[in-house]
Amino acid sequence: MAEQGTFDASQPEALSDRLAALRARWLRVAALLFEQAIAEDDPGFAIPAPEVVGETLEALAQALLREPDRFAAAILDWHARFAALMNRQLARRADPKLEPLYKPEASDRRFVDAEWSEDLRFDTLKQVYLMTCAWMHELIQSVAGLDAKTRMRASFYVRLALEALAPTNYPATNPVVLRAAIESRGATLLRGLERLLEDLERNHGRLPVAPGRTDSFALGRDLATTPGAVMFRTDLAELIQYAPTTETVFARPVLIVPPWINKYYILDLRPRNSLIKYLVDAGFTVFVLSWVNPGKDLAHKTFEDYLREGPLAALDVIERITGERRSSVVGYCIGGTLTACLLAYLWAQGAGRRVASATFLTTMLDFAEPGELGVFIDERQLELLERHMAKKGYLEARWMQQVFSLLRANDLVWSFFVQRYLLGREPPPFDLLHWNADGTRMPYMMHKFYLRNCYLENRLVQPGGITLLGTPIDLGRIRTPAYFLSTREDHIAPWRSTYRGALHLKGRVRFVLAGSGHIAGVVNPPEARKYGYWTRAALPSDPEAWLKGARFRPGSWWPHWRAWLARFSGRMVAARIPGAGPVPVLEPAPGHYVRMGAEDPN
Repeated sequence: MAEQGTFDASQPEALSDRLAALRARWLRVAALLFEQAIAEDDPGFAIPAPEVVGETLEALAQALLREPDRFAAAILDWHARFAALMNRQLARRADPKLEPLYKPEASDRRFVDAEWSEDLRFDTLKQVYLMTCAWMHELIQSVAGLDAKTRMRASFYVRLALEALAPTNYPATNPVVLRAAIESRGATLLRGLERLLEDLERNHGRLPVAPGRTDSFALGRDLATTPGAVMFRTDLAELIQYAPTTETVFARPVLIVPPWINKYYILDLRPRNSLIKYLVDAGFTVFVLSWVNPGKDLAHKTFEDYLREGPLAALDVIERITGERRSSVVGYCIGGTLTACLLAYLWAQGAGRRVASATFLTTMLDFAEPGELGVFIDERQLELLERHMAKKGYLEARWMQQVFSLLRANDLVWSFFVQRYLLGREPPPFDLLHWNADGTRMPYMMHKFYLRNCYLENRLVQPGGITLLGTPIDLGRIRTPAYFLSTREDHIAPWRSTYRGALHLKGRVRFVLAGSGHIAGVVNPPEARKYGYWTRAALPSDPEAWLKGARFRPGSWWPHWRAWLARFSGRMVAARIPGAGPVPVLEPAPGHYVRMGAEDPN
């Protein structure tokens, strides 16, 4: 192997030895896969459930065959589109200035290399693929006899298949891969094969479903570096208080309730994009819940245990530390769902004013239209999932990571596949991907309750639909001022659904829509000058009507929210140092729970 990553033709023996070693490794990996398949304790469980996929595609096929004339017309339409495309390509050979018939979406990064447009062969291949994808989508949407749920599932499964079949995913049809292989004399493909085997060996025969973990980042050194201390701990959460950076602070503290599907430090990645540091530097006393990564011993923990041992316990400790009865609460994703339950519980107990303001970041309350996540949730799939969790005591982190990866397979699966296995490149360290791969397990009883009562039956928006800690939960009793931040490209909490959820609260509600998606739209510091956001004071019942009348503002939503939050934060007081009051420090931040790995503990 030459120094520059090409083969040294003068040393064929070294290449032969290397290929022989790869063959031996491949045989070992194949044996590992076979052993794992035999030893698998729950071989029937998969996401998505194979039987549901089969039934959905069978229903689609039957619907197509019930109208053979329309199906035949659709096939003829594909051929007509193909002929028109070929004619246009022939014309473009004579006149390159002619526009192509099919172009990728601006957000589609698969075809950005110039050769996809400049080489007519690859350009034609690209356009045939894009045309077929559009044709399939139109066919599924137009076929009669499918209920909405089946149609959505069929569209999703077919899209996954088409994304897997993209010409970018194969060496012979990707000009970038071909060019790299030629320039390196095949070294890139060989390196890719070696990395494929490394990943299979490291992950016990599985490919990583959430690539990005790297030794380049360490908690407390590179990520989660905002100074603070763990002040309190329950079975489910640690409470971190952050050290002030200003001499005076707002009297009312801020409690952040992050999701427990991943680690809390999404809000404290690095100093330049840390929302926690931003709040501390703005003069807020900030607390955050750092959730445990549960094992089988916590299988019995329920959704109401997360309420009791999370924000309810935290509010009591925060009052002891600061002397303030009232706090503002910020909930993110499922942490926001829990925050809404906290507010409804407190208002039912006559203590609703204990929370001065509530912020909901990409939070679902009304699950009537959960978006593509609904593909994975129905009675059949929940039964399979519950059976699996009952055996394990929890849901492994990799299953949730797989669901989220499939929602954006081009960006989170195939991009990594091409870079690492076809181009032989090591993707550069990226804090957001590192966090994404640092998942947590879900306790059996909690996750069962959450999926059934929220996603499947949408009980949270029904007055008294669920009961927590002996108290019927009614979102309509909440009078707390609320700020809802949603993101326009969110695949996990679709903004139209989060908007409808906001309408269930009866206090003063401010709804803000940011650009980008579930993570990037939230973690968007002002210095980045990206995306922008929409605001409007009125809240019509139709989210599209709200957007039509909303005002677009460039940049980050953070300053807009900070000004809103300050209105409910009281006077200025002397800064509070962790451990200086009646509650002693347990250990420095980021604490113990955040360091618990995602690996299966059993």
